[in-house]
Amino acid sequence: MTDTITRFAPSPTGHLHIGGARTALFCAAYAHGRSGRFALRIEDTDQKRSSEAAAAGILDDLAWLGICWDDGPEANGCGGDDRKVGPYYQSQRREIYDRYFTKLIEMGLAYPAFDTPEELAEMRKAAEAQKKTFIYRQQADYDHAQAMELAKTEGHVLRFKMPAEPVVVNDEILGEVTFPYEELDDLVIRKRDGFPTYHFAVVVDDETMGVTHVVRGQEHLNNTPRHVALIKALGFDVPKFAHLPLIFNPDGSKMSKRDKDKAVRAAVKAAGDVTASDAGVDERDFAKWQKDKSVQLPQDKLVPLAAKLGVELPEIDVEDFRRSGYLPEAIVNYIALLGWNPGERDDEGNEIERFDRAYLDSKFAFDRVGKKASKFDRDKLRAFNFDLIKSMDPGDFVEAWRTWCERYDAALLETLDKDAMLQLAPAVQQRAVTLGEARGPIAFLFTETDTIEYDEKAVKKHVLKGEPAGLDVLRDFAPKLAAIEPFAPEVIEETISSHCQTNELNMGKLAQPIRVAMTGAAVSPPLGITLSSLGKDTVVARVDRFLKFMDA
Repeated sequence: MTDTITRFAPSPTGHLHIGGARTALFCAAYAHGRSGRFALRIEDTDQKRSSEAAAAGILDDLAWLGICWDDGPEANGCGGDDRKVGPYYQSQRREIYDRYFTKLIEMGLAYPAFDTPEELAEMRKAAEAQKKTFIYRQQADYDHAQAMELAKTEGHVLRFKMPAEPVVVNDEILGEVTFPYEELDDLVIRKRDGFPTYHFAVVVDDETMGVTHVVRGQEHLNNTPRHVALIKALGFDVPKFAHLPLIFNPDGSKMSKRDKDKAVRAAVKAAGDVTASDAGVDERDFAKWQKDKSVQLPQDKLVPLAAKLGVELPEIDVEDFRRSGYLPEAIVNYIALLGWNPGERDDEGNEIERFDRAYLDSKFAFDRVGKKASKFDRDKLRAFNFDLIKSMDPGDFVEAWRTWCERYDAALLETLDKDAMLQLAPAVQQRAVTLGEARGPIAFLFTETDTIEYDEKAVKKHVLKGEPAGLDVLRDFAPKLAAIEPFAPEVIEETISSHCQTNELNMGKLAQPIRVAMTGAAVSPPLGITLSSLGKDTVVARVDRFLKFMDA
């Protein structure tokens, strides 16, 4: 067996949270930095909430980030079952779980419980009335033989009988943590539908898949004593645990998937006239969503509704960051710094923050992981992304841009072919922080000529001022535009330069009025590229419209 085996085990109930991506990244880095293996399994025992589409989306997001798994479902060039420890979907492992259920029952460490949801609610209510935490325990007069017979015909859950002793968890990050027996209940390990609970399945899976290190978020810390107790009861080896710090928003709130729903909910309330039809759901579901804050709109309804309301949703899931146009390398580099840093400096004495996966794999260790929550700084992520975009070879940038457009902006590809995008790339790269903002520097290409609005300051400064005025210079040059052949960047710029030299004009005297006529502002990509991208007919039409506008 490989010495080091880590695993990432998401539940396929929605998109992959950025915190989950960080966990997967650290799991992969720790294993691969020690020539070990990184396994991925899908924890789909919650049949009501799990979906194949969500599982496929998680696999796709991980592969897009470059976080490839050695063992697990085969997808996107990752995965496989070389060690023969699959299957990797918990819903396909019931026979394995059943063997261990039987073992615990035979050992007297698991028992059927027949309490109804209503009865459990009453128990909790009674505990609250006494200002106590509800802890479920097997009753002193419990008849095991009678319960086993009744279980053949009556609906029930299976509970694990928690040993009457404290549980000590030795954590690689947090150190030794002790949990008193009084805080640990007889947890449910098999649900009424026969499926194992998360707590049971995760313990059996980790053992049977040879997992040596369980790396997960601190939100799972309170689950760990239950897992350790189960591990010891089943005679398994206790893996090493490492609980990562949580990721918070800048305001100190937890970075939750509910943040997006909250943003849309607030906008709907402010608008006052949003209907179920606007949200793409039926009246009953929409009313329930408005009334109950615990209910969330599905992602495929939330995103278009936010667009209708002009709401900019906070990026929470990996899919959100993909849609915004972040590059996977920038995301991976940034989230690696959430709770960890290499503790090294460059030759100039600055802390090393920019690095690739090979560096992360070679340096990642638990002794550099912090205990306190990390705050997600989007400005820093944007800076990482912008620097990466600016440094890319134009060809590589265009490939990334086109791939993004295929998924999120197919209309742009209908307007610009690959050659046009290559031509525009250098200018776009210097101004677009994300691929989603790449339209910004070239927005003039997608504006109808008769809808262009001219910036008053740009007109005053570049068109009306001076002697001669920019307007007169443009009017004098306009007839030459139609004669430029071929209408290519180099020829266009040479024609403009020649005209300025002949008339003893500074290049800006003519270039800036042309820019205003083309874009409505005084900023654009290099003029030759701007005009050739628009095409001769459009350029002539825009100059003509601008001159008429100025003469009006």
